[in-house]
Amino acid sequence: MIPLLDLKAQYAGIKAELDAAVLKVLASAQYVLGDEVVAFEREFAAYCDVKHAVAVNTGTSALHLALLTAGVGPGDEVITVPFTFVASVSAICYAGARPVFVDVEPVTLTMDPGKLEAAITSRTKAILPVHLYGQMADMDAITAIADRHGIAVIEDACQAHGAEFDGRRAGSIGVSGCFSFYPGKNLGACGEGGMFVTNDDAMAKTARMLRDWGQEKRYHHVLKGFNHRMDGIQGAILRVKLRHLEDWTNARRANARHYSQLLAGSRQVRAPVEVAGRRHVYHVYAVRSHDRDGLERSLQEVGIQTGLHYPVPVHLQQAHEDLGYRKGDFPVSETAAREVLSLPMFPELTPAQIEQVVAAVEQEAHVG
Repeated sequence: MIPLLDLKAQYAGIKAELDAAVLKVLASAQYVLGDEVVAFEREFAAYCDVKHAVAVNTGTSALHLALLTAGVGPGDEVITVPFTFVASVSAICYAGARPVFVDVEPVTLTMDPGKLEAAITSRTKAILPVHLYGQMADMDAITAIADRHGIAVIEDACQAHGAEFDGRRAGSIGVSGCFSFYPGKNLGACGEGGMFVTNDDAMAKTARMLRDWGQEKRYHHVLKGFNHRMDGIQGAILRVKLRHLEDWTNARRANARHYSQLLAGSRQVRAPVEVAGRRHVYHVYAVRSHDRDGLERSLQEVGIQTGLHYPVPVHLQQAHEDLGYRKGDFPVSETAAREVLSLPMFPELTPAQIEQVVAAVEQEAHVG
């Protein structure tokens, strides 16, 4: 069996380092925030080339705090995309604002700047592009539009640790950026975790208070805050993993190149495209097929796991019917939702496994 991802293989490769880091936290009894989290914040900020990083308990919490620190609240609108994980939209709702969707580009499946300006109204407070699958949205075009209208851009970089746009790291271009450390992410905790990053001193200060019950100092609550704090053990684990992230990213990129070379000219699928000037970090390797469901079944039958990211766009989810969108409103997102299929992708994936996956994909095409 070839898994979609293999967290056990990752752990086996760094077991001694991880075990020692966890035991160090247990001995210190700094279970919530603490020295390891502070050190991880400093190291992750340097990795992203930003001044501040504020560690939280999930990527969703990072998005929530980013919106609040940008002044988003009830009555405001935030523009994002429907082809994303639902947390991008849920965070907007948590802030009391209304999500407004624009469709994605057909190649990158990230926010289409050509459709952005028409969605802006007097109530638009922020734009939330999603760096999907490990590739950044067109940040130059998006920020140019936002700047003309005086609107904040918040990067949903939850799938894009280490991705770049013209040499600039994900999270460093907008007023803030948000990362998830869910276990399956390129930089994943052994549990949950997230990070808010920014170059703005005031936003960082506010985010630190909001994540810890709005406290400026212990028992002095300046703001109505939340319990969004990162655990000490996760901070220690993520410090260890951050030291390996570039090697893992290079392995992912090499695996993606191998896939794409073998799939060139495929009758069954279209490989993902890495746009010039954008460093794709391949959180997932999502191909597209007109018979996605049939391909998924055939690969499963021969022991190859796949993933669906994402089969139902947010505007068609029952939970968000209240937004008033209908089928057909965002045709590029809806087509992608019918076609995308994530093939196995993780740093430890071998060339032989990739060749086995591609052979199974092409066998399906031959049978079909």
